[in-house]
Amino acid sequence: MQQNWSQEIYIKALEKAAQAHQGQKMPGSEIPYIIHLSFVSMELIAALNVEKERDGNLAIQCAILHDVIEDTATTFEEIKTEFGEAIANGVLALTKDNSLEKKLQMADSLRRVKKQPPEIWMVKLADRISNLQAPPHYWNQEKIIQYREEGIQIYETLKEASSFLASRLASKIEDYKAFIK
Repeated sequence: MQQNWSQEIYIKALEKAAQAHQGQKMPGSEIPYIIHLSFVSMELIAALNVEKERDGNLAIQCAILHDVIEDTATTFEEIKTEFGEAIANGVLALTKDNSLEKKLQMADSLRRVKKQPPEIWMVKLADRISNLQAPPHYWNQEKIIQYREEGIQIYETLKEASSFLASRLASKIEDYKAFIK
């Protein structure tokens, strides 16, 4: 079976992400953060098996690296030098602008993601699929409801990029209702 992405490129991105996120944990747990990146890339790989016309290398590298600018000391220029401009632009579009008020960050992020190729949209869909697990124990009901509503906003804005991921996200959004009391 022909695939539209390279294991070598996946490994290079994963090694970079592992170094950058070293010591970080998933929120509310002792699980190494790199597991989140594995979950997001797994969602993309599953989608790429169905949607073979997509640039798998672009999607997977951005999936694995999507939080390095936001959550580590890694810079845009560093990503651009090591992985190229398309990857750096995708990662930057997926990075929250912390200079904005929290309530404005998602709309801004989605506006920037929409200017990127559909593979970057797919990363945002896969990221929220991965994140719609049981919320951290310290989240209140307002935060849980807001997070689900952001999931709906992501779905509505980016669903055209991947029917496979859109369907997965819709299912996760529905299941997330279980955490709302």
